[in-house]
Amino acid sequence: MQSWRGLDDVPGDWGRSVVTIGVFDGVHRGHQALLARTVAAARALGVPSVAVTFEPHPAEVVRPGSQPPRLTTARRRAELLEAQGVDVVLVLPFTVDLSTLSPADFAQTVLVDRLHVAAVLAGENFAFGHRAAGDVEILRTLGEKYDFGVEVVPLLDGLSSTLVRRQVASGDMEAATVSLGRPHRVEGVVVRGYQRGRQLGFPTANVETPPHTAIPEDGVYAGWLQCIPVGNLPVAYEGERWPAAISVGTNPTFEGVPRTVEAYALDRDDLELYGTHVAVDFAARLRGNTKFDSIEALIAQIHADVAEARRLTT
Repeated sequence: MQSWRGLDDVPGDWGRSVVTIGVFDGVHRGHQALLARTVAAARALGVPSVAVTFEPHPAEVVRPGSQPPRLTTARRRAELLEAQGVDVVLVLPFTVDLSTLSPADFAQTVLVDRLHVAAVLAGENFAFGHRAAGDVEILRTLGEKYDFGVEVVPLLDGLSSTLVRRQVASGDMEAATVSLGRPHRVEGVVVRGYQRGRQLGFPTANVETPPHTAIPEDGVYAGWLQCIPVGNLPVAYEGERWPAAISVGTNPTFEGVPRTVEAYALDRDDLELYGTHVAVDFAARLRGNTKFDSIEALIAQIHADVAEARRLTT
């Protein structure tokens, strides 16, 4: 797969292509259906398929401070788009100038002049151009003007990134898994915390997540932990993925603790993960956070959480 950032990366001799456009946060099953149709249409015409996406999220530029929680990092989103079989991912830096293009100017500048579009595939709720003034009917009109086809793909069961964010925020990880077609993932670098888990016999990876990450509701979860290669950060235990018990929240038994995501890889007290980039995949919420009257009671509950996490993930 090729990856371009900005229109200047499009090769000067680029030929015709089939294009789909969206933020694609989460690359959920609805996105996957749209991408599959895009790939199929491109193959039928014998041309490359291109997924056009945006970074940062348009809401952050149009209404600063309103960016929704992100279901995927930009790197993860590109990885998921590639897995759907598209030939090229074009990431357009979403700027004020881009946001002010009319639907017609956007179509001519991006689709016609640079991508030489043969067909555009869009969801039925697709909107584009300044103040989201363009819709699929306007896209069809522009297609007639510039000689490209338009195929509208129906929404899948009302599925949207907004719905998935609500599922994650409420801790309904089973529903999020169904919507995404895979477990919801939170990524970040492992940093030093208070090391209370180690003192209790359950050493955890304290994950420093990027801003705007969609983090599940406070509680204890079952899931998985693994190291993934990102940039120049060290990669340890490559290829390994461990069942995990995951804590999200402030740990009410200990006062003055900031909100954290911590993952204990079951039966592993030998992992050296500081400074590595890890992925935490959420399978199910086990319980909410509770303040325990004693350390002994907390340890007993952790043992129960670990047993349930093991049942659900191994």
